Amino acid sequence: MRRVAVIGAGQTTYGLFPERTLKELVVDAAQDAYRSVDKGFSPQEVDEVFVGNLGTGGSQLGNFAPLMVEAAGMLGASATHVENACASSGFAFRHAVAAIASGRARIAVAGGVEKMSDLPRERNRLWLGVSGDVEWERLAGTNFPGIYAMMARRHMHEYGTRKQDITGVAVKNRGHAVANPKAQFRKALELESALRAPNLAAPFCLSDACAMTDGASFAILCDWETAKAFTDNPVEVVGSGGATDYVAIHDRPSMSELPAARKAARQAYEMAGITPDDIDLAEVHDCFTIGEILAYGDLGFCETKDAGRLIAEGVTRLGGRRPVNVSGGLIGKGHPIGATGTGQIYELFNQLRGQARDPARQVAGAAYGLAHNVGGSGGSVAVHILKAYH
Repeated sequence: MRRVAVIGAGQTTYGLFPERTLKELVVDAAQDAYRSVDKGFSPQEVDEVFVGNLGTGGSQLGNFAPLMVEAAGMLGASATHVENACASSGFAFRHAVAAIASGRARIAVAGGVEKMSDLPRERNRLWLGVSGDVEWERLAGTNFPGIYAMMARRHMHEYGTRKQDITGVAVKNRGHAVANPKAQFRKALELESALRAPNLAAPFCLSDACAMTDGASFAILCDWETAKAFTDNPVEVVGSGGATDYVAIHDRPSMSELPAARKAARQAYEMAGITPDDIDLAEVHDCFTIGEILAYGDLGFCETKDAGRLIAEGVTRLGGRRPVNVSGGLIGKGHPIGATGTGQIYELFNQLRGQARDPARQVAGAAYGLAHNVGGSGGSVAVHILKAYH
């Protein structure tokens, strides 16, 4: 297989932009990615494009990828729409990696976009619900806050994880987002006020959940030899893993881990030839605070029972031994569903090149970064490991 490099990455600011169209978001993110290529880049050089999108607004469900490719100036490239719920662009990135590694494409682009402000909140909840089990969970009245809340309750019951450690994820990530100019929420959150937020689904309060978000992100990939024509500072994709699990949590043997995440992580570590101890920073899927707690165990950063301690001891804060979600994560940076996976790649690309926009949030000397993108409540998971070129 060919070695795979990321030579550019772009992202819009995340937020709610009801006046902006899907095409406008895509154009902004794509042009940001083109500009990031050090020695210049033409979108007409792209062979294949993979675009992640759930379609929460319900618009242009047919021929979606060709429409986005047209808007981004990559007309003529092979275009594929990828939908794996919240992991859509994580899997789009995985497809792009495979296209380059196999030699099928010289240059491939992976990206995603979501416009969640088009519909009333009630209609958005309807769209989001189709990413879970619609035969049993949804008809029984459950939703994703309720499902993740059950996971949190089980983790607390089995391992003594404390509510302040779970909500502490939101405090940490909102704090990280303050220095990220592209984050949706740039106001710090104090633990005491976070714990007093209105109830969502016990043990969650509103602070424990991400919000509705609009945004787009793109990453440009090519083989390692080709990368020399575009940059002297590429980032290598050394690990890629993907897996699935039961969509309904009542079919799973445990609610305190995500087997798909564990399998995808094993694949990525084995491909990269490293262990969890080698990871210097990670962007993980914290759609709800317990999601990050679960990720600590699933990715091998600690034993499952010790996950809450990583928050309490500051291990995953910026400046800690293994910073997690220095972008602000989904809770601070935002979660435009189809764009989230490649948005994580955008953050790692800049961190591993030493060019975080605000030096205050740069992870110094990072060699390996990991991206963990979860679909639904763990029905699909993509994990990628990127390596700095020093």
